[in-house]
Amino acid sequence: MHQNLLIITQFISFLYSLSLLSLQHFTFGYCTMSPAMVMAAKTKQNDNLESQYQKGVKHLCENGINKVPKKYILPVSDRPNMKDRELINVKKQNLKLPIIDFAELQGSNRPQVLKSLANACEQYGFFQLVNHGIPSDVISSMIDVSTRFFELPFEERAKYMSSDMQSPVRCGTSFNQNKDDVFCWRDFLKLMCNPISDVVPHWPSSPVDLRRLMATYAKETKYLFLMIMVSILESLGLVGTTEHKTEEDEILKDFEDGSQLMVVNCYPPCPEPNLTLGIPPHSDYGFLTLLLQDEVEGLQIQHQDKWINVEPIANAFVVNVGDHLEIFSNGKYKSVLHRVSVNPMKSRISVASLHSLPFNYMVKPSPKLINEENPRGYKDTDFSSFLEYISSCEPKRKNFLESRKLC
Repeated sequence: MHQNLLIITQFISFLYSLSLLSLQHFTFGYCTMSPAMVMAAKTKQNDNLESQYQKGVKHLCENGINKVPKKYILPVSDRPNMKDRELINVKKQNLKLPIIDFAELQGSNRPQVLKSLANACEQYGFFQLVNHGIPSDVISSMIDVSTRFFELPFEERAKYMSSDMQSPVRCGTSFNQNKDDVFCWRDFLKLMCNPISDVVPHWPSSPVDLRRLMATYAKETKYLFLMIMVSILESLGLVGTTEHKTEEDEILKDFEDGSQLMVVNCYPPCPEPNLTLGIPPHSDYGFLTLLLQDEVEGLQIQHQDKWINVEPIANAFVVNVGDHLEIFSNGKYKSVLHRVSVNPMKSRISVASLHSLPFNYMVKPSPKLINEENPRGYKDTDFSSFLEYISSCEPKRKNFLESRKLC
């Protein structure tokens, strides 16, 4: 018995000496790695992480995370809750976006509603549109199929990932994943919508009803955009009288043939929402954006240097002035900074429908809105100028619009 115990003790001692030898060998090998080898190992590790981030936030969440990766952590000054006191103060004041009743805009109360519309575009750059006429089942189906798309396996979503910004369909992540130093907590599906018959065959084939439901929604929002633009042009004094009828027809024909980009956004639950944003502060490039939200809050607009939460209204659209409309109105109507916050509990879906003139058209201030008191304030611009700009730098705030202003 004593002899057996001695043998076991010697064997354990032998194993321990082997482990020390292995540790010494490992340590010696690591310490003798050249700086180039260490750098190569770190680069490979970083490349692996970067490739994971390029696959999107949903993919990260599906693999299980309980902390926000460093790639998504904003500088302290850019984090969403640095000015939470302002958000609290705004809520106490019960400040809400103007609400435009589209049905009243088509009735006898039109002159008064046009004044409200003009005030919303001048003072806020945003308004909520209710009673717009798009059937509720079209809206609910759009939210539903968008949700189901982002619930597809990653391999299915990955079929549509592309860095080509002119692709008719593009699935991606962040704001501009090719240029963003810090990623934002968003995945997206971008669909070109004009001409609708040409682009739909390129759209995702899963879920099986996606093309049909999204095409219906795209057509409905395009028609609504045209109707809103008639009202906006009238509020600017550019159409609405017999003498302007020919000009009105020409402008509306240009918009009818114009660009429409549909952006379906998915914001998964975030374990540390105070460190990141769904989308950073920015303005939209087009004439108008029609935004459909689910019931989860997230959109915030900047008003009087304060960030305001936009409360979702069931079946309503949040409509905002884009950079092109600010240029066209010669600064009378303003595009406004907005951003998206995220939360730790719920996923959020939104659908932005961005509308403008055809991609090859020049956008410039309307000659009728230029005079001695209000001289021309913007350069001509087109979509290719915008693409060139965002392809050359990280888009921030309203930098593109600022680059189009005349001194």
